[in-house]
Amino acid sequence: MTGAPEEGTLLTVLDKPNSDRQTVRRQETLGEIVAASWETVREHGLAGLSMRDLGERVGMRAQSIYSYFDSKHEIYDAMFLEGYQAFATWMDQAVDDEQPTSDPVGAARLVAHKFVEFCTSDPVRYRLLFQRTIPGFEPSPHSRAVAVQAYEQNRQLLAAIGVHDQATVDLWTAMLTGLTDQQISNDPGGHRWERLIDRAVDMLLADAQIRTNNESETT
Repeated sequence: MTGAPEEGTLLTVLDKPNSDRQTVRRQETLGEIVAASWETVREHGLAGLSMRDLGERVGMRAQSIYSYFDSKHEIYDAMFLEGYQAFATWMDQAVDDEQPTSDPVGAARLVAHKFVEFCTSDPVRYRLLFQRTIPGFEPSPHSRAVAVQAYEQNRQLLAAIGVHDQATVDLWTAMLTGLTDQQISNDPGGHRWERLIDRAVDMLLADAQIRTNNESETT
């Protein structure tokens, strides 16, 4: 027969469930703060993120938020990470694995439409992810890595449809963000610039093909 557990052992066993519950609760609170942050900036813009307003939304004093995030920029970073995770998931579902080979132009058009649709559906999120609108804010290495991974995912798709040179990839991103900017700024809720997506994609791919042919002829 074994004796009663020593006091230290008993405390360790009892503390572990409490510790797990505290961790879960902390993660839930972090999520609540980030969700409330999105609500705030969608109402007041990215510059309108106020700790006092945020505290009221989550039911705590503004100063208590610093127990979860060291600074306002750290909250922006959590939002940046969450936004890029959503973007990566959205774009990953845009086309199936075989479409870039069987219908490269159709795949490129679809990806372009999906990009613009994601961005215009939430203009504040778009500005956080794709524009430098917050003075002094820089994504953390972890958040930046997720953004780079999403960019590489896009670049691999372009490679699958025959676009390999960096200049054309840069032109592709400039084209999509340019159309998005115009749509959000000059026709919010409309389709004026969205209607130009297929035409813009066709023009870019035609130019890329001409340049590829010319390079082949000179080698």
